[in-house]
Amino acid sequence: MTVYSVIGAGVAGLAVATELVARGAEVQIFDPSGPPGPHGCSWWAGGMLAPWCEYENAEEPVLRLGQEAISWWAQHTEVTHRGTLVVANRRDLPDLRRFSRRTEGFRAVSTEIADLEPELHGFSKGLFFEQEAHLDPRKALMDLYKGLKDNGVPFHKTLAPPQLKHAIDCRGLHARETLHDLRGVKGEMLVIRCPDVTLIRPVRLLHPRMPLYIVPRGDGIYMLGATMIESEDSSRITARSMLELLSAAYALNPAFGEAEVLEIGVDLRPAFPDNLPRIRRLGHTIYANGLYRHGYLLAPALARGVADLALHNTHSEMVDEDRA
Repeated sequence: MTVYSVIGAGVAGLAVATELVARGAEVQIFDPSGPPGPHGCSWWAGGMLAPWCEYENAEEPVLRLGQEAISWWAQHTEVTHRGTLVVANRRDLPDLRRFSRRTEGFRAVSTEIADLEPELHGFSKGLFFEQEAHLDPRKALMDLYKGLKDNGVPFHKTLAPPQLKHAIDCRGLHARETLHDLRGVKGEMLVIRCPDVTLIRPVRLLHPRMPLYIVPRGDGIYMLGATMIESEDSSRITARSMLELLSAAYALNPAFGEAEVLEIGVDLRPAFPDNLPRIRRLGHTIYANGLYRHGYLLAPALARGVADLALHNTHSEMVDEDRA
């Protein structure tokens, strides 16, 4: 029986392996860093399944393929279906109007903001994307990992041996020696604890310099992010970014000024020039890469595309015909 070797145990690799196993394939996984953890950029994601919001500055496939992610993830981990609330300060209401023109799947809200999120203060207008959802990315990764282990998939904490047949490379930026048009986009985020504020859904605050999102993790813990900087430096967060993130949280509710900073995350997200993922078959290896900021949103579609190519030689729209 053919054994498919998935290289990389981030969200892309685990989703690909999960999809292959679901279709009856035999799979093994190689990652020298071991199980999911802080070493991977998908560990630091927001976990928002928000295709309608992301359409504001993304291509059409993000909206269409991203809608399929909610049901896929619900088969493998806990998904919270409470929508996304988008708000703006009074001086930034033109940004809210622009956001509404470039997205869909929402309803305008005003007095309803107090019903949706009673602890948001000072916002007179917003947009509610009721169909969107979110998940805890760390739990999602570990649930995929556990599901694969329960299905007998071996994990090798080593580099993949050279000349593997039926290899599927999901290493993100580590694949740049082959995928020369791949670049890193820096993201910075904070994990904070603020028991004095209770939010039950992701909230996006539109801001001229850096739109913020805050995602509840439960027990007063929130993920606060995230910058998108064209930089290859992932060593540490900048003072300006931290100030902007915390100031934006304070604008949502002044009680966030007393929040405890639990973690600071900096990562490099792999992206192609158009910020859409690609599947390329080069020799005996299929490369699945370029999830950009849409890791959890587009990983299911990427996984299905890889499985279609590997098992049936069927080319989905993500297959890069010019280079494959």
